[in-house]
Amino acid sequence: MLVRPLVQEDRSRIRRLVSQRGTFTTQEIKVAMELVDDALRHGEKSDYRILCALEGPRVLAGYICFGLIPMTENCYDLYWLVVDKKYARQGVGGKLLQEMEKLVAGKRGRHIYVETSSTPGYEAARAFYVKHGYRPVCRLKDFYRQGDHKMIFMKEVCGNAHGKGKTDPIGKDPRRDR
Repeated sequence: MLVRPLVQEDRSRIRRLVSQRGTFTTQEIKVAMELVDDALRHGEKSDYRILCALEGPRVLAGYICFGLIPMTENCYDLYWLVVDKKYARQGVGGKLLQEMEKLVAGKRGRHIYVETSSTPGYEAARAFYVKHGYRPVCRLKDFYRQGDHKMIFMKEVCGNAHGKGKTDPIGKDPRRDR
């Protein structure tokens, strides 16, 4: 499995992937594509970084979109992580997370935040993030609509901006484990 930065040819593949996934609304798909278009248009100057996981030269197995949160000290948002159903539970999502976390740590990132829905359709996503060291830090009641709460998960990463409170790659603070 090759993980590489977004290229123009990925746009139609990503659109197909998010549309076929069956999880996202028309509005969510539109937003996903706006971020892809911004990343393609502005390249390194974009607020969004996108990595694609490919099986072979042309088969998109999944993608991840993340970026630095404005007005924070090295905190990042994970905006999108989508894996083709054919590649679910084969390590694609974990590989994309790992590559993103390496890039964030290399930029001296401190925290990565993930926002997701509380609805049953997102239960697997929430379990996935917990499995990979993200912990729930906030629940905003009825955020998206009545009964659909925003769930925010966070992971501390290496590369801490000041070297204080360094954490290991799975997000545990060594000072607390003594």
